[in-house]
Amino acid sequence: MSDQEIIVVTGDRTTGPLHLGHLAGSLQARLQLQGQYRQFLLLADTQALADHQGDYSRVRQSVIDVALDYLAVGLDPQQSTFLIQSMVPELAELSFYFMNLVSVARLERNPTVKTEIRNKGRERDIPAGFLSYPVSQAADITALKGTLVPVGADQLPMIEQTNEIVRRFNQMVGSDILRECKALTGKVTRLPGIDGQQKMSRVLGNHIALSASPDEIRTAVRKMFTDPQHLRVEQPGQIAGNTVFTFLDAFAPDQDKVAEFKEHYQRGGLADAVVKAYLEEVLLALLEPIRARRNELAHDPERILSILMAGSSRAREIAALTLYQVKKAMGMFYF
Repeated sequence: MSDQEIIVVTGDRTTGPLHLGHLAGSLQARLQLQGQYRQFLLLADTQALADHQGDYSRVRQSVIDVALDYLAVGLDPQQSTFLIQSMVPELAELSFYFMNLVSVARLERNPTVKTEIRNKGRERDIPAGFLSYPVSQAADITALKGTLVPVGADQLPMIEQTNEIVRRFNQMVGSDILRECKALTGKVTRLPGIDGQQKMSRVLGNHIALSASPDEIRTAVRKMFTDPQHLRVEQPGQIAGNTVFTFLDAFAPDQDKVAEFKEHYQRGGLADAVVKAYLEEVLLALLEPIRARRNELAHDPERILSILMAGSSRAREIAALTLYQVKKAMGMFYF
């Protein structure tokens, strides 16, 4: 990618504030890339409707919540373009054309889609819009000419499917109109939930929001999964699969201290309560400035909306050009 401009496209389909799983993964990548490359931060309200049909007020509020979280962690609208998916209608039109390039069977085989369907307990009653989520994401990335996409490990199949669609389209029109993209994963590709069973998720209720209060943080940490065989302080404990240590690996600024804790825990003599107390200290220090900044920004909703409108307008110019190129390649201009 050194011979062309690197454009970073990333988005969130969440219907609520972001959580530590986002901060450990794609949010960190977005912060690191900011100022180095052109970056688009897409708030996927149209896709969110597949989960929340008719609950339009919740989806609208989620757009504001995610924008607040983006700004609170340090993403800067002067360096990164914030946009709302529904405010760029070219994305929907491009999605429609892409629908004919992928089979229902291929969408059903997508591991990310299969996992989300299972977690939601939906089985075969899912909306068509939910099943076609990978197609919509492919349109988001390609319309904005994205070449690099920060994602968690669970989203890698989405990037693979995006590139399949790109290759299929370019082959059909006989020209490299669309760009393939690469996935960028962070140091932590999959942060577990506080239950230690699955990835952190609002749907599963095992998350810690970036806006969590001190009491909410303490309550969540005290519920965290550790080593179920570590029944007495003097017993050696296991690090592998221990959620508390996974969180310390992801967020503790003093990794030498974490290494000392691990060695002590493994030889015995270190209580789970002591390790959890340290994690509480780490998370309270990490989230306090984010929460304070978020609360400050929340008092000026008009500013948030103006940032989103301006960014959506800029993104629409690029998406319109891509759509023009796609339709021209397809011979869909009649005058």
